Amino acid sequence: MTSRIELARVDLRGRTPSVAELRAALPRGGVDVDSVLHQVRPVVEAIRDRGVSAALEYSEQFDGVIPASVRVPANELVKALEELDPAVRAALEESIARARKVHADQRRTDKTTEVVPGGTVTERWVPVERVGLYVPGGNAVYPSSVVMNVVPAQTAGVGSLVVASPPQAQFGGLPHPTILAAAQLLGVDEVWAVGGAQGVALLSYGGLDTDGAQLEPVDLITGPGNIYVTAAKRLCRGLVGIDAEAGPTEIAILADATADPVHVAADLISQAEHDVLAASVLVTDSAALADAVDAALTRQMGVVKHAHRVSEALRGKQSGTVLVDDLDQGLRVVNAYAAEHLEIQTADAAAVAAKVRSAGAVFVGAYAPVSLGDYCAGSNHVLPTAGCARHSSGLSVQTFLRGIHVVEYTEAALKDVAGHVVALANAEDLPAHGQAVQARFEALS
Repeated sequence: MTSRIELARVDLRGRTPSVAELRAALPRGGVDVDSVLHQVRPVVEAIRDRGVSAALEYSEQFDGVIPASVRVPANELVKALEELDPAVRAALEESIARARKVHADQRRTDKTTEVVPGGTVTERWVPVERVGLYVPGGNAVYPSSVVMNVVPAQTAGVGSLVVASPPQAQFGGLPHPTILAAAQLLGVDEVWAVGGAQGVALLSYGGLDTDGAQLEPVDLITGPGNIYVTAAKRLCRGLVGIDAEAGPTEIAILADATADPVHVAADLISQAEHDVLAASVLVTDSAALADAVDAALTRQMGVVKHAHRVSEALRGKQSGTVLVDDLDQGLRVVNAYAAEHLEIQTADAAAVAAKVRSAGAVFVGAYAPVSLGDYCAGSNHVLPTAGCARHSSGLSVQTFLRGIHVVEYTEAALKDVAGHVVALANAEDLPAHGQAVQARFEALS
């Protein structure tokens, strides 16, 4: 018999907490990346110093297998796609097509602004040269993460892509075949069988593979991973760029009495399925809905495959129900929480969603669950966690582009503004800056 699931409750009714008080009161788990840096630093340093040989040693230690080579042979990619379940292939093809359609509209174009006659500034958008796309293993297989990382990078025009994913003992030291098939379907021919902190480090430093082939380092690493992957990204940041320090996944649902508790419960469970640290948070002005959701959670847990994992996540400090006076207060709560995924299940959900200021992605109404966004909405599912949606965006084409300003001024245009440049240079006590302009128009003693 399934034990009853009751989400912990935070009751904010009759209160007007400040933003700081809200952040302190709301359910939040997260991980302490600092706590594992001392474990990860030696791994990163070993890869820096010894390259692939060190990476393979850590693969044996952490993954229980040593791949024959880091780079997956091309024929294994072809074989994986040929043997892929046709239904999964069709689903991936649809996911790719929808993602390409959405991400194509994100590509910025170069823009030239005439500041004054003879003086222009052009902003050029230039793709990163080489990118490492990390796809985790662990509790689940994530071909969808291959899609979500590769599509925006390709749309941006990145010329050199490598997908890194942990080797699997049950597949002879190769990454999961569905990962390989997704890469082949997307036209990615470089896949490395390396994961964890050692994978991030090898992407950052590169090295010689077991056959003597050069594994070139990358300029940018994107993609989610566990706390050790996140710690390695922190340690390698600067040598390479990173997208974000991703924490455990999370969902918040803002719902009123019109919401279907069965839908709400199913969506909370679906997010909890990821990890015992996953956060599932309901924000509602209806205590009756909160009770009905608890009852629906208990019923649905009876048929959940990963019941132990889900139960632990739902009972964790990172999950719970927040009771509010009304939807206006609910919006204050979800904006303070800044969820990775935010569902709006209310009357006139579109109008409520329009008032959301902080979320990685917003899912509007009863028929736009987070699961849709995970796979086939066309949106990207690599999103900011742990409240970072207050200041950061999810993965997009822009992640893989650099804006470069190109400045062109004629002699007349520079002469016209020279006095202002000199004045500001002197105000900052940097007179040589002004003299660099004056030297073009008058002799310097």
